[in-house]
Amino acid sequence: MKRTRVVVAGLGDSGLLTAIHLSRHADVVGISTRPGLVSGKELGTRLTQPDEWVRDNWISFDRYRRLDRVRTVHGTLTGVDLDARHVQVTGADGTESVEPYDVLVISTGVTNGFWRPPGLLSADEVATSLAADHARLASAGSIAVIGGGPAAVSSALNAAVTWPDAQVDLFFPGDRPLPHYHPRAARTLQQRLSELGVGVHPGHRAVVPDGFDCDRITDEPVAWSTGQPPHTADAVLWTIGRVRPNTEWLPTSLLDDHGFVAVEPSLRVPGHHGVFAIGDVAATDPLRTSARNRADKLLARNIRAELKGRPLRDYKPRRGQWGSVVGVQPNGLEVFAPNGRAYRFPAWTIRGLLQGLIVRRGIYRGVRDS
Repeated sequence: MKRTRVVVAGLGDSGLLTAIHLSRHADVVGISTRPGLVSGKELGTRLTQPDEWVRDNWISFDRYRRLDRVRTVHGTLTGVDLDARHVQVTGADGTESVEPYDVLVISTGVTNGFWRPPGLLSADEVATSLAADHARLASAGSIAVIGGGPAAVSSALNAAVTWPDAQVDLFFPGDRPLPHYHPRAARTLQQRLSELGVGVHPGHRAVVPDGFDCDRITDEPVAWSTGQPPHTADAVLWTIGRVRPNTEWLPTSLLDDHGFVAVEPSLRVPGHHGVFAIGDVAATDPLRTSARNRADKLLARNIRAELKGRPLRDYKPRRGQWGSVVGVQPNGLEVFAPNGRAYRFPAWTIRGLLQGLIVRRGIYRGVRDS
């Protein structure tokens, strides 16, 4: 009997987990512009503690035990034929090919600043980028972080912890940082920033230069449309949430007005049997929360249900953001619940219990040591 063929287009956090869940139920092909998982999470520790960050967030695909049955393709998606049911791919060596599918999972994510660039990257290019960004900040006497989301707060706090002699400033347009988190969580982290000597500057909306995609660390003065005098720093991090969905390879009929993939509550693309989307590229809700709320399990279940003619379940978005914001600190990992209260994993539990047992064995079903 012919096995179902599933193509997972994009192997970031959501696509990788979906492929893992389906690997025992179908012939799965995963297509990725990276030769492994290069997570978009934990920007602050990525910049300040790259060796620690790499251990848990930059993992080659051959280390995942559940991907042993998955064929991974290092290449760029260039198109899809929805009638013929195949995607077009240009491999890392320049070879063009097609990958047929019975089920297509669109999980190509977004481009978002200097840490989530578009295009194909090799392992050496990933390593070079990590080292260069870290060195740039390590040599800076002053650091300005533009933006009020979790990437901005994480970058500012971790920079202040790692380089206490540097002047770190955080600028954001609203009254408080983390506008999509519970106010209690925002107050806790804003107080911690102040205790570390970070300059916290609400009410500052940066003028983004024409043609600038926030894709590099700069040192030019930052102007404000809100009337304050320009600010100059040795290193300016643009973490303003200007995301662009990686959907150039898809027909516009699949997209909403902002270029994200339109989906039903079940994560299925309307009008296309066997086509689903998940993660930052999927227009589930304004915050696109399927990227952060373990919707991968629901999606894998719905794919199996559709193949068997069974009802699909709906993804229920959370109204706000929650979870870890600043990553592992010397005293452990603090995670904020939806009500804004924090609970902490002590430092001694991080490697063995949290990363070893819960993440690597529980979530990823086994990750080999490097």
